Amino acid sequence: MSTYVRHSQLRATPRVISTLWRIGIPQRRRLHQVSTDSTSSTRDQTPIESARLAVKDNIAATGFTTTCASNILSGNRIPFDATIVKQLRLRGAAVTGKSGMDEFGMGTHSTTSAFETIHNVCGLEKYSTGGSSGGSAAAVRKGEADLALGTDTGGSVRMPAAYTGTVGFKPSYGMLSRWGVVPYANSLDTVGLLARTVDPIGSAVVEQGLYKEHDHNDPTSLPSTVRSRCTAERSGYGSWNPAQDGAIQGLTFGIPVEYNIEELDSRIHQGWLTAARRIEELGGRVVPVSLPSTKNALSAYYVIAPAEAASNLSKYDGIRYGQRNPEQASDAFEGILYAKTRDTGFGSEVKRRILLGSYTLSSEAIDNYFIQAQKVRRLVKRDFDRVFKLSNPLEDEQPFDLSEMEDTVQLENKFGPAQVDFLLCPTAPTTPPLLEDVMKQTSLDSYMNDVFTVPASLAGLPAISIPMDIPVDPAKEEERLLSFGGLQLIGQYWDDARLLSTADMLSPHVLQQMLF
Repeated sequence: MSTYVRHSQLRATPRVISTLWRIGIPQRRRLHQVSTDSTSSTRDQTPIESARLAVKDNIAATGFTTTCASNILSGNRIPFDATIVKQLRLRGAAVTGKSGMDEFGMGTHSTTSAFETIHNVCGLEKYSTGGSSGGSAAAVRKGEADLALGTDTGGSVRMPAAYTGTVGFKPSYGMLSRWGVVPYANSLDTVGLLARTVDPIGSAVVEQGLYKEHDHNDPTSLPSTVRSRCTAERSGYGSWNPAQDGAIQGLTFGIPVEYNIEELDSRIHQGWLTAARRIEELGGRVVPVSLPSTKNALSAYYVIAPAEAASNLSKYDGIRYGQRNPEQASDAFEGILYAKTRDTGFGSEVKRRILLGSYTLSSEAIDNYFIQAQKVRRLVKRDFDRVFKLSNPLEDEQPFDLSEMEDTVQLENKFGPAQVDFLLCPTAPTTPPLLEDVMKQTSLDSYMNDVFTVPASLAGLPAISIPMDIPVDPAKEEERLLSFGGLQLIGQYWDDARLLSTADMLSPHVLQQMLF
C-alpha cells in the first residue's frame, strides 16, 4: 500500500508497484525513520518549524511533479511553489512528498486516480480512506507527515479525516490562497489542512498568521482591509491559546434536525448524541436548529461543481495543456482535433462530470439547472447566517422566517429560535466502507456520502472534522477495527480561530481511545 502517487504511463495497472519518493529536494526523509508510536498526550508537540509536510498532487511544489492523478498531466512539472506551500516552507516546514488523490479531485474514496487506488492504513487497508484528499489523510495517519495539505471542494479534506481518524480543517473561503492549486470548482475550492490533532493546524493558521496573508495573485483571496475588518469582529486571533479561547462552558451548539437522515449509520448517530452529552457535561448548551434548505444542498452542489469543472478542464486538449494521445498520428475524431487526447487522458468520473457540467451550462438547460442551483446556494447560505449568533461580516443580517422552521425546533423568544456559536453534526453518514463495496457503488451512491460536508462548502464557512468514539460490539471484528467516526463542527464565516480552539478543547472529551 502506498499513500503516494505513482507515475505509470498506463491507466489500468494490474499489479501494485511500490512507490518511491520523488527525488529533487534535499529535505526529503526516509519513511522508515518516521515513528508511529502512540503518545501519551493528545497534543502534537511537533512545531511547524520542523514539520514534515505532505502536499496533495494538485498543489504545485518545486522538485515534484503535479499530475492531479491524471494521465493527461502525467510527468507535468510546475516550476514554482503554490502560495500555501511557499508560506509553510518559509515557516520551516519541509515538503517530504506528494500525496495521492482522486483524479482532479473528483471522487469520494480516492479510487479514481489514473495511477493507483489509495488504501486506508494501520490495519484498515481493506477500507476506503475517503476522497479526494485520501493520500494526505493516510500519510498523516501512518506517521509519514506531521501536516498535510489537501483541497476541500465539497468535503474532500473532512471526509478523509473522518475515515482515517485524523483531523481535517476547511477554512473560510478566501482565507488561504489558491494560487498554484489546479482548480476543480473555483467558487468552492479551498485549501485545507490535515494533522493528527488540532494543534498543528491551529498553530499554522493562527499563531503563524496564515489568516493575515492576502495573495494578490489569487482573485479569491480576501483583501487585507477586509481581513482586518473581519478579524476585528472576531475573537481568538490574538494568539493560539485554546485553553483561553476554546472553553466549552457558555457556548451554544446547534444540532441540525435535517441531518438526522435515514442513511445515517446507527453507530455514527449514537456517537453524535454522545458527543452532544459530553458538551453539556462541560457546561455547553445543545439545541436543535433548522436548516430547511439542506435537503437541496447536495443536488445544487452536483450541478454547480461539475459546471465549473467543465469550464476549468476545457483547456486540457494536448495543445495548450496536457499530454497528446501518442497512439495515432492524429488524435482527431469526427472532425474534433483533440477528441482522442481527452478520451484517453481523462478517467471515467472526470468525463462524467465534464458531460454533466457542459449540459447544465447549455442554453437549453442553464435556466432549469445552473441558475436554480445558484438560488439554492443562496438559500443554504441564508439558513446558516440565521442560526449563528455572530453575523456574517460579508452579508446583511436577515431575520428568520418562522414559517420555514421545523416543528421540532423550539422558539427561544418571540423573535425566533435559539442562535448558536457552532453547529455539531457527523462528518460522514457511515464508517469507512470496504473498497470492495465501493467499487460496486453507483456514482449516485458515492455522491450521497457528501451530504453533511457540502452545505458548509456552498456557504464558504469554516468546518473541521475531529475523530469521535462510537459504540463497539466486542464480538464483531469490523466494529472493533472501525471504532471511530468523524464529528464535524461548523462555524460562522471568519470564526476560524474560535472554531479551532473549541475543536482542540473538545477533542479529548469525544475521543477517549488512543488511535495513534
